[in-house]
Amino acid sequence: MNRVEATIFAASEPVGRETLARIVGKSCSIDLLIDDIREELRGRPYDLVAVAGGWKHLTRPAYADAIRTAVGGAEKATDLTQSEVLVLMCIAYFQPITRGELSSFFGKEISRDLIGHLRGAGLIASGPRSPQPGAPYTYVTTKGFLFEFGLATLRDLPDFDALEDAGLLSKEKLLAGDIPAGLSSGEGDSEGEDPSIDSETVEIDI
Repeated sequence: MNRVEATIFAASEPVGRETLARIVGKSCSIDLLIDDIREELRGRPYDLVAVAGGWKHLTRPAYADAIRTAVGGAEKATDLTQSEVLVLMCIAYFQPITRGELSSFFGKEISRDLIGHLRGAGLIASGPRSPQPGAPYTYVTTKGFLFEFGLATLRDLPDFDALEDAGLLSKEKLLAGDIPAGLSSGEGDSEGEDPSIDSETVEIDI
């Protein structure tokens, strides 16, 4: 238990099952060890959380305000427009997906600048080449995406149909192009224009 906890505590990234198995041996149950550690951490201001394909020590949400007060402007944050969040959502659910397929999905050209901003934030990366003519790059989400949204794996994404049933998402509206401005940087996808013209932003701490 102590070896597992020390390893996770010292690591800057989530520690995966294979790494922990090398420390304690394959005959040990990693899940039982994690459960025991979490039981010992009950009542502490931090917990051992399954995220991005591994485990990491994270402070509990109740202490977020205190931490923000302590670190102040030292936090690094990325502002995503509503349009970028929608594109990121589509990549997460339908990856690997090309920029052309994203454009077809929304009925509007998805700008290279928008894709570049998501890549710069470490939320998406290039996936395998598509078998389409010209072999365009596809895009996939990263471990950074899982970490920032508190997901252990992509299987933890909310069920798409459930989101529709709850009225939080409408595939019909998306396919009809009923989305905020800002997905396109204009006709011809001009490289120099800023696609983030949407005034509504979502802040994600990185």
